[in-house]
Amino acid sequence: MITPQIDPPLDAPELAAVAGERQILETFVDYFRDVTKNKVAGLTAEQLRIRLVPSRTTLAGLLKHASAVERNWFQHRLAQIPREDIPGNSFGDDDSFLVGPDESLTDLINEYDATCEWSRQIAAGFDLDHTVPHPRLGRVSLRWIYVHMIEELGRHAGHADILREQIDGAQGDQVVAS
Repeated sequence: MITPQIDPPLDAPELAAVAGERQILETFVDYFRDVTKNKVAGLTAEQLRIRLVPSRTTLAGLLKHASAVERNWFQHRLAQIPREDIPGNSFGDDDSFLVGPDESLTDLINEYDATCEWSRQIAAGFDLDHTVPHPRLGRVSLRWIYVHMIEELGRHAGHADILREQIDGAQGDQVVAS
């Protein structure tokens, strides 16, 4: 029998290793949601807005973009809410990285938390096999949306890892104050 190593303690995705499909998908999406928030913890407003790449990508912008992506896939696509009825960017486009000068870290986190909670509530009403129309792909299932969100958030968590390390040297997926 193999004894699992528990030093360091197991994280949420590891604890879900033998869970059902839906729990595994939801656990990974929530894990990357948390990583996205953890990467901005403890930074100043100036550090959150530092542009270290030619694109609009900043740590604050990544958090803002993640909210837009949540709105696109869960509110607009899955719940079929028209974009004009969704508060905030629901495209996940380049403009979704723009952060207003008066938006604080607390504002961005509150927006993201509320958006993610709405995503969870919407998704809870559908089976993994439930499909919705998509203009390019024909139809997509909730299962596909979850996997796509894992890919999207994982990719941006990697961007955030690099930006955070460049800003203050912090590494890893847990909250690290500078």
